[in-house]
Formats: sequence, C-alpha cells, structure tokens
Amino acid sequence: MKAFILERYGKQRALRLADLPRPELRDDEVLVEVHAAGVNLLDAKIRNGEFKPILPYRLPLVLGHDVAGVVVQVGPQVRQFKIGDEVYARADDFRIGTFAEFVPVRESSLAPKPRGLSMVEAASIPLVGLTAWQALVEQGGLRRGQKVFIQAGSGGVGSFAIQLAKHLGASVATTAGAVSAQAMHKLGADLAIDYRTQDFEALLRGYDLVLHSQDGKALEKSLRVLKPGGKLISISGPPDPAFAQASRAPGIVRLLLRLLSAGVRRRAQGLGIGYSFLFMRAEGSQLREITRLMDAGTIRPVVDKVFPFEATNEALAYVESGRAKGKVVIQLK
Repeated sequence: MKAFILERYGKQRALRLADLPRPELRDDEVLVEVHAAGVNLLDAKIRNGEFKPILPYRLPLVLGHDVAGVVVQVGPQVRQFKIGDEVYARADDFRIGTFAEFVPVRESSLAPKPRGLSMVEAASIPLVGLTAWQALVEQGGLRRGQKVFIQAGSGGVGSFAIQLAKHLGASVATTAGAVSAQAMHKLGADLAIDYRTQDFEALLRGYDLVLHSQDGKALEKSLRVLKPGGKLISISGPPDPAFAQASRAPGIVRLLLRLLSAGVRRRAQGLGIGYSFLFMRAEGSQLREITRLMDAGTIRPVVDKVFPFEATNEALAYVESGRAKGKVVIQLK
C-alpha cells in the first residue's frame, strides 16, 4: 500500500511517500480502506517530536488519526462490523496511520459512518468530535442553563464544541477573528469575542466551564472568568496528575508531568475551581452518539480545505500554520 511515513522526528520535516505492506490485523481489529483522512495539529506535534516522552512511537511511522472508509477485512473476534461497511474512527494510540491506503482499527474504536455525510465530511469528525464530547459531556458534565467559554471557536475542536454545547442547552461564548463572528453565531455561539481587539476576561464572568486550547496567558485569564465550583478543561496543557498516572511514560517523566501543572492546579484550588487536562482517546461508543447527532442534523461538519493524498505534506503545513477555519482533510478516493 502507499503511505506517507515519518523517518525522523523534526520540525516541519517532510513525510516520504512509500510502498508498505498492508498492516497485519489483530483479532479484535478491522482493516479499513481509507477514503479520507482528517489532519490534526496533533499529527504535526508528533512529527516535531513534542510527544516523544509520552507517546514513544517507533520510526518509521505513518501519521494520521482520523479515518473514514470501508471495511475490507475483519479479525476473528469482530462481531459488529462486516466487509463493505462504511465506517469512521479516531485511530488508536500506537496504531495510528491514516495517511495511508489502509489502516487497522479496533472494533471498540469504530462506528458506522453518518449516513448523510460524505467520506470527506466524516473524516473531519472523529478526533475533534471525541475531544469535544469528552471535555463537555464526560469530564465537564455540561447541563442546560450553564455557561461555557470555548476558546478558538473557528478551529476544528471549537467549531464542533460550540454546536455540541448548544445542543446540550448551554449559553456559549467563544473567541474568533472579526471576520468569523457571523459564522460563530450560525454554529450557535451566543457571544463571539474578537480576540484581536477585545479582552475576554473583561467581558466574561461567572462561567461554569472553560474549554481551554490556547497558551498559558489565556489559561491564567480563563481561571478568573469561572465561578467557584466551575471547571477548566485544557486540551493544550499542562498535563495533570491523572494524565501522568495513565500515561505509559517512565516514572521520572510521570513525575515531571505532574509538576508541570502544580502551579495552575494550586491557583485553581485557591479560587475553588477544578482543573483537568484532556488527551482524548478513541472511543467507538461515544462516536456512535456523535453519529446520531450528525444523522439528525443537530451538528454539521465544518471543513475548511480538502487536499489530494499526494499533497499530504502541504495539508500538514496548512494545519500547522493556524489558518484553517474548521477541519482539513486528505482525500484518497
């Protein structure tokens, strides 16, 4: 099969197109023929070597976490899927590799593709959809009538999270450029703050939940817009003790991970606020819930740009540039 491989870690290092054998299946996996693959900032960070301490991949490595495609082979323990099924998934950690013609995915991580979506649209959903679900529903417990601040609303996670939060009945504030404000309101945001000219800390008070995805300065300010008992869930760090404990990192690395968030956890505790770090995981049951929302038209995909498979490096560079409004997808078929 054709695949783009990472031969050495390095910032902006190009992936090389290569011919590889089809992946061998484990008993609980299906082999998916990739029709489209979402591109995420996580792919660039892994390529750059930023996750080496906690995700010690062996090189050469095929990157790519999002997939939409068709089942072409099933393992002997698989019961829910058959050859020919249209599916989508966030590939499992240590089994990533959707920048290729075929990828193995655990049955428990897979879900039927939403009926009304194209393969390209479906491939844009898994990682950002699961991130939003695990932040707002699983960890955040967001309820009707609560107020949530979702940073970077025009990004992949933000554009999905706004729609999910509105479906849950929350009042939604977000940050975006002035040209994106109308699009944010269409997605469901009640308040769109121009991050270039407005200070969100001066405009927001008494919030129940913050989904943080920006830098340390925004993190400190976000603590102050929450009410006592509120929660800040970060997808950009620093990692918390729960993540450190769950990681496969060596003991000294787990200790360092805990220490990285000691300061912010202490400040959050002083304000009566909960702080947690989310590194999303593949989860087919949650993806099925998302499928139902997509099929009902409750949430729609936001795709910024589609690249051909041959332009995978260009797609990765575009995502890393920060210019994408929504998701970037690679199309194979």
